[in-house]
Amino acid sequence: MITVRTTIQASVEKVWDCFTNPAHITNWYFAAPEWHCPRATNDVKVEGKFSFTMSAKGGSNDFDFEGIYTAVELYKQINYELADGRKVIISFTQNENDVLIIESFDPEDENTYELQQGGWQAILNNFKSYVEGLYNRS
Repeated sequence: MITVRTTIQASVEKVWDCFTNPAHITNWYFAAPEWHCPRATNDVKVEGKFSFTMSAKGGSNDFDFEGIYTAVELYKQINYELADGRKVIISFTQNENDVLIIESFDPEDENTYELQQGGWQAILNNFKSYVEGLYNRS
């Protein structure tokens, strides 16, 4: 498995909402500034489905990132299986002033380990920036 992580300065309730609510997902679910997420659907429950569209801003490319939830523990963990059968485990750990998110996922065969880890980490970094920008304004 490949693992990425980040720590976010916000409550676990706010982090969870931003991570699971389609209205928030469209604001952060992409790996590079020239991409965006124009559509997201998310039914966060066991056997619930999700689909996030990642699209190049110029319209040259897009794809759907989709799967089905296999375990959901509110504010603590989300497990899912991607459409291609790969497994993903995400944990949320509330500390005194922040939340640690750890994502571990089965690699695919098309891209290098480093490219996959970098892409998933970039998305998680976007998430951190989005949440902290939303809730930590002075």
